[in-house]
Amino acid sequence: MTTDARPSHVPLPTVGGNPSSSAQGTNPGSFAPASRVGTPWTFSSPDGPGMPAPSDRTAWDFMPADWSCVDTTDHARPEAWRAPAGFEPVTQLEHARCGHVTAQMERVAEREPHLTALQVRDEVAAGRMVIPANTTHLGYRLDPMAIGRASKTKINANLGASPVSSGTRDEVEKMEWSVRWGADTVMDLSTGGNLDECRDAIIRESTVPIGTVPIYSMILGRKIEDLDREIVLETLEHQARQGVDYFTIHAGVLREHLPFVVERLIGIVSRGGSLLAKWMIHHDQQNLMNTIWEDICDVMRRHDVTFSIGDGLRPGGLADATDEAQLGELYELGALTERAWRKGVQVMLEGPGLVPLDQIEFNMKLQRRLCHGAPFYVLGPLVTDVFPGYDHITSCIGATNAAWHGASMLCYVTPKEHLGLPKKDDVKQGCIAYKIAAHAADVALGIPGSRDRDDELTKARAALNWEKHFELSFDPDTARAFHDEDLDVDTDFCAMCGHDWCSVRISKEIVAFASGKDEQYATANAKVSAALTAEQREILQKRGVLSPAELHRLASKTKRAVGADAGKAGCHSDEADAAAAQDLQAVHEGTHAQPPADTAAENPQIVS
Repeated sequence: MTTDARPSHVPLPTVGGNPSSSAQGTNPGSFAPASRVGTPWTFSSPDGPGMPAPSDRTAWDFMPADWSCVDTTDHARPEAWRAPAGFEPVTQLEHARCGHVTAQMERVAEREPHLTALQVRDEVAAGRMVIPANTTHLGYRLDPMAIGRASKTKINANLGASPVSSGTRDEVEKMEWSVRWGADTVMDLSTGGNLDECRDAIIRESTVPIGTVPIYSMILGRKIEDLDREIVLETLEHQARQGVDYFTIHAGVLREHLPFVVERLIGIVSRGGSLLAKWMIHHDQQNLMNTIWEDICDVMRRHDVTFSIGDGLRPGGLADATDEAQLGELYELGALTERAWRKGVQVMLEGPGLVPLDQIEFNMKLQRRLCHGAPFYVLGPLVTDVFPGYDHITSCIGATNAAWHGASMLCYVTPKEHLGLPKKDDVKQGCIAYKIAAHAADVALGIPGSRDRDDELTKARAALNWEKHFELSFDPDTARAFHDEDLDVDTDFCAMCGHDWCSVRISKEIVAFASGKDEQYATANAKVSAALTAEQREILQKRGVLSPAELHRLASKTKRAVGADAGKAGCHSDEADAAAAQDLQAVHEGTHAQPPADTAAENPQIVS
């Protein structure tokens, strides 16, 4: 009797682009629709049942009144519009409308090799992409980047001094630390200390765009009820001159939305939203930010500051998600987008922070429709309320889904969310969680090249090339430290399976398999790994698993200490007896179990 070894031929979903630039491996490619850069479907997930269709309008449909439409039969083309005589473009949006490819657009294309500079220009002109690049910040150290669904998913890190914690130097270091761990933009949300000094220092040192929520500065030393047009515009002008790249302005919270908040479990959780709600109630007037919107646009245009239109009525708990208040504000955000585009200002919009998993796609795709494809920048969203201390995890689950369904930038959440001001390690954990979310979404969407590094690491793992494995990982120090915690010799198996049970080793030894045989990743069967670095030692100290003596051994080991000769460790599968190899590793672990007395005296922290 013969067995048919052919696949069952269960039909696959429509396969779109391949996230591997060279189509490595046996994966058929992304199940997302094929990309259509230049349309509302740049990189997008398939629409679930009942999802809103994309808007059929773009920024080209909301032009300044003094521009003229030359060809009304196809006015979506750049050449269909002409600027008035003597017009000088300032913002990236205006340059794109004029058909210019700026140096910033060229830099974006260099950083996003799946896009050409012309595609970047056209996405900016359509309003589906922004390049937050204040003209002042460009004179410092800013490296231009893009936010939009045609580009890779970006992440933002929040920082800022509070009245009870941190200061300027701390926040500059936190900014640099955020960028090290992958933040594409940083928001300075300082509410204490010398806000002006802190903001200036961060902008001058930052290579990534810096955003602020200017209302925090507007009310320093005064009550929210005292806020007026002059204070708003003066504050915005000052921060724009400093070099802030994007402003969060909560202009979508309207008086008519406030009754919808009454029955919420947690009311208004946005600081800007709650402040402006109090202002409206006190003055019995419409939101000041909304009524002077065009004046705000004029300030921002002069310096090419991008809008990040705030979601002042975002839900603060699952019970309040996708309610009338949140959706009512979203409709107004669409209207504000149109008004800003008419003034030539770049726009992205902020989105909800706590949304059940089943409602994320609807939120993303409703925004895509109401705001005509302008980039969506979301906080998480968190998909559950009950894990304080772990909200970087609950939120990156939602963030992955949000990016898959259309969000362009993800605002990180740290383990300190809802609990306090994040410290250095909290920032790292938040950034890494969100790099995971952004990268997972990019691969799923089939963005060309987004899986290349994954494929290279897979080949290194198949070859049991540990050094290359760590080098290709996002956080090599942690990967190496975790490995050496259990098995500090680079063998052709790991401590998780051991020698006899290592499927990767067995696959590599099967002659008919390609697995592990890439010559580029060939490596000696085993070698002694280097001693732990200070960073790796700190990682293991925080875990609290190893004794101080074990940490010392790993931090100071030599070839002699692990019993190696001629660069080859004895703990290896070519031992006649696999058990002997395991015994040898145990012997290595006992070598120098206690640090020398003089070392212990000099380093009291390693003594139990």
